[in-house]
Amino acid sequence: MKKYYPISLDITGKRCVIVGGGAVAERKAERLIECGAQVTIVSRTLTPLLEDRKRANAIEHIDVDYDKQALDGAFMVIGATDRDDVNARVSQDALSLGTLVNIVDDPDRCNFILPSLVQQGDLSIAVSTGGKSPALARKIKEDLQRQYGPEYKILLEIMGSLRKEILARGHASEANKAVFAALVHSDMLQAIREGNRSQVKKIIHDTSGIDMDVNL
Repeated sequence: MKKYYPISLDITGKRCVIVGGGAVAERKAERLIECGAQVTIVSRTLTPLLEDRKRANAIEHIDVDYDKQALDGAFMVIGATDRDDVNARVSQDALSLGTLVNIVDDPDRCNFILPSLVQQGDLSIAVSTGGKSPALARKIKEDLQRQYGPEYKILLEIMGSLRKEILARGHASEANKAVFAALVHSDMLQAIREGNRSQVKKIIHDTSGIDMDVNL
């Protein structure tokens, strides 16, 4: 089995091509748009949502079943059709161009695979089984979704704001690390779960010396 190198990519402004216009292509397109990519859909047909995205100029649409030229300049290619012959051509063509390519549910034709994701705001937890068991990846994802709820989104937003203020004070790196560690190991997460705004503010002040307004 292949060993995959975990990585998070900045695809802002990058041309990402999806071959296929169905429900799977729709899901892939929505994630790429969310991450700031320039998305091109290659397909004769589009889902209603993809049609809406086309009308809003959120995606480019190439109205063909498949054409290798559609891959020109692509940073990433995703094959999401229900035709094995088309998916095979997409894989071969993208690999020949040295482009990142993922063929949905066909790891042997990919040079990267997409993990299952648990997301709470900017917190992303990726689960991958290296292509061996998508079913197990989904189960682990469901377990993590129960464990990491919306309170983690709020905690991360608070920590992001605090990080800027703490680093701006110009203290030594080790001192800053100690403050960050104390904050994440404090009872702040529980206070967020309980909606106890005054307790969250107290923990922040007592730990960092910063008076911060928080929204829960």
